[in-house]
Amino acid sequence: MNVSVVIPTLNEERQIAACLRSVRQAGATEIIVADGGSTDQTVMLAQDHAQVIEAPRGRAAQQNAGARRATGDVILFVHADCRLTTTTVEKAATMFRSDESVVAGCFHQHIDHSAWKYGLVAAGNAWRVRCLGWAYGDQGICVRRVAFEQAGGFPDLQFMEDLFLMKQLKRRGRIRLLDASIIVSARRWEKRGLLRQTLRNLSLVTAAQLGISPNRLARFYPNER
Repeated sequence: MNVSVVIPTLNEERQIAACLRSVRQAGATEIIVADGGSTDQTVMLAQDHAQVIEAPRGRAAQQNAGARRATGDVILFVHADCRLTTTTVEKAATMFRSDESVVAGCFHQHIDHSAWKYGLVAAGNAWRVRCLGWAYGDQGICVRRVAFEQAGGFPDLQFMEDLFLMKQLKRRGRIRLLDASIIVSARRWEKRGLLRQTLRNLSLVTAAQLGISPNRLARFYPNER
């Protein structure tokens, strides 16, 4: 079972090299970087190690563009500030090969910071997947190509495209938390403050659940890159 990795990028010159090294070491069948118009060295750094395509800016559009180019039976979406561990690709392929009821999955987070509070964040995110079936992009969403296409890909949203994709996939089969880890940069928590960032995330998800459009909510979650 072939696994294609799709990485959306925008001005990620500080992160992309480490991300791509980890994906190669994990044994991905192919790597596609979908760039949304970087003005730094991201594209140059990625070109020697991945297929690089241009896409309209926005994670949903970029990831959909990458998925259209991908040839694998499974598509693994990885954010540029994340790194795969050596077993992630193998674990994903084995899961889909052994259980046809599973349509998507994600990984345990290891947030790249020594403070104990980040372990609590990762544990809470794992609980969300187990109880609700909601995986977020920084957990490494892996999905069967067929299920992804049946769900219509990532919805055309400026924000929370990962959450709304998972809701669509949950109607089509099981969502699993795999026994493998993805390493996540702590940069956004460090920049905004862990408590502030966590409360903002909860507030925005709650607002979306109450019916407020994610496109309206996007202004409260600026992309500082």
